[in-house]
Amino acid sequence: MLGVAAGATAAALLGAAAPTAAADGKGRGRPVLPPGRLGIQLYSLRDKVSTLGFAAVFAELEKYGYDEVEYAGYTQGSAGPITLPQLRRLTRDHGLRAIGSHVGYYNDGDPGAYTFAQNLDRVLDDAQALGLKHIGTASGPWRYGATVDGWKRCADEFNQYGAAAKARGMKFYQHNHAEEFSFATDEPGVRLYDVLLAETDPDLVYLEMDIYWAYAGQFRFSKRADGTPAPFDPLRYVLRQPDRYPLFHVKDGERDISARDGYRMVDVGDGDIDYQRFISAVTRTRGGRLDHHWQAEHDNPVESFAFARKSSAHLHSLREKDC
Repeated sequence: MLGVAAGATAAALLGAAAPTAAADGKGRGRPVLPPGRLGIQLYSLRDKVSTLGFAAVFAELEKYGYDEVEYAGYTQGSAGPITLPQLRRLTRDHGLRAIGSHVGYYNDGDPGAYTFAQNLDRVLDDAQALGLKHIGTASGPWRYGATVDGWKRCADEFNQYGAAAKARGMKFYQHNHAEEFSFATDEPGVRLYDVLLAETDPDLVYLEMDIYWAYAGQFRFSKRADGTPAPFDPLRYVLRQPDRYPLFHVKDGERDISARDGYRMVDVGDGDIDYQRFISAVTRTRGGRLDHHWQAEHDNPVESFAFARKSSAHLHSLREKDC
């Protein structure tokens, strides 16, 4: 009852602050966002999950028009314990699909750690219990350092995890931050992200592009250590191999060249990343309106329910430009 009451109160408070659908850059074409493909990374709502519980959070997401969720852990914190079957049922009962989950890559100091490297079978067992189609990690391939050979070793391990996930009907994926687009310490002309793409099997290892961090990587790593240009476009990575990118994190940033990353993170729709362009381009690829899933995220929102509501309203308002 507390969770439902708190959720209803939050929804009432947010009503006055909700954005209109008339966002800038809209045409009269069909919606840019494919139907049934809007999700949210629950890390953005961790404060609400830990205090109100999953049921209250899912009730709000259902109101805001979300279709999917990506888990960031399977417990409710102070709101009380929950089993995996209960969590799966709660998700489904609120009209949501569980599309993926973030799990640690490795913890070499703890053989009992809940990671792919230390407890692969348990991680995959839990993912299957939740009915997930994707299971991945937000940890970068830094286990053996920032050398080309180190990343090749990580790629070999990712291929193993991908094969194990595929055997259970799931896709293993890796989520990037900005540093994946940096250069190898032993071969400063080689971008580490390119090593990961080249050394992982495209039938076993998939990518979840965090679009904000990819653009931060573009800002930080468009020059090599010696100052020579090395420009890249995050969108072109996707368009070259769209089938490798089933999942995306949609987070926004205000351009600020004085900041380390070139952006300051804001709610989706309040920043300068052109999601009309980005999502439209991806959905124009073959099968693009069916094969990709878009997860709204903010690492530290000022008010997490407000972030979730604003993000959904903005992304649903985007329209393809008139021809």
